[in-house]
Amino acid sequence: MQHLTILGSTGSIGTQALDVVAAHPDKFKISALTANSNDQLFETQIERFKPELAVLVDKQAADRLRSRYQGPTKILTGADELAAAATLAKVDIVLTSIVGFAGLKPTLAAIEAGKNIALANKETLVAAGELVTSRAKAKGVALLPVDSEHSAIFQCLQGEKRSSVQKIILTASGGPFHGWTKPQLQQVTVESCLRHPNWTMGKKVTVDSATLANKGLEVIEAKWLFGMDYDKIEVVIHPQSIIHSMVEFVDGAVIAQLGKPDMRIPIQYALSHPERWPADFPRLDFSSIAPLTFAAPDTVSFPALALAFQAGRTGGTLPCVLNAANEIAVNAFLAGTISFLAITTVIERTVESHQVIFQPSLTDLCNADDWARSFADQIIQDPKQL
Repeated sequence: MQHLTILGSTGSIGTQALDVVAAHPDKFKISALTANSNDQLFETQIERFKPELAVLVDKQAADRLRSRYQGPTKILTGADELAAAATLAKVDIVLTSIVGFAGLKPTLAAIEAGKNIALANKETLVAAGELVTSRAKAKGVALLPVDSEHSAIFQCLQGEKRSSVQKIILTASGGPFHGWTKPQLQQVTVESCLRHPNWTMGKKVTVDSATLANKGLEVIEAKWLFGMDYDKIEVVIHPQSIIHSMVEFVDGAVIAQLGKPDMRIPIQYALSHPERWPADFPRLDFSSIAPLTFAAPDTVSFPALALAFQAGRTGGTLPCVLNAANEIAVNAFLAGTISFLAITTVIERTVESHQVIFQPSLTDLCNADDWARSFADQIIQDPKQL
């Protein structure tokens, strides 16, 4: 039996990961759970899975939970305590599903403690890919992808030599606005943006999917996970979300991983690798699925993807800055402060204004993240810049 910590257990990935754990009670013991502020759902999870340790980042939420909860689980509060959950001595795997840059420090702490990582926090590799992968290699720690696209590539590469890979092909649904022009995108509302046609996800990643920023972040993540040059990473729009990604080999063969758009499949594979476990997830019915279509991404109407390629190729602190600016801009859009198109404007202006530090330390990355958030917020507060 493996002991598991889930960082971000009340989010979309975290709740689905617990579904997987519940389906295999003989294989997992939940040792620690963490969440941000949803104390009611968190309490339900604690009661069911009985972890040794639980961390609620929000102090008021933790105080509410402590006033109700009478069980044996130790409850801590504050972002600094996430590392305690990530480094428990008995834990074998840490599933990192905290959204954004906040996932970096506890993920690094888990790596330093020798824990294998089931990685659902793409921002960790976007912001600090070289640092994280080098530390994982030094510690002999596995980085197991949870994102459906990276899990697909990981599966397609099993038994293959990396030297035989011509390119990896990340598929993107295109979100709810695939095919829209910039004038049409001026009318986007928060409500329409959050109606993803295929996937049920958290608000942040759903907005990122609509802007194609999510695919840009995944391009940078893929570079570090699979050691690929950006010239060997391609993005293709596939609205049906049946093919989750593909690998083209030097002989012209292409291997694809297919399945229903259900995140429990890649979550389970990350936790079970190198084995495959039986599951009752929905199956594809090839006789009834719609035709599968593909298109090149429109980087004129959706420039965030091109910005991510640019930041990734430049390297250093620039991907970290791109990520931070995107987080601030998406939060502002969700709050109704800026328009949908202004998200990319904020990112672009922040990236253009940054003085890149190459081969950054963790301190450099944290400083770059702070700078980008402040700069992006200044842009948002000045309507003339948008």
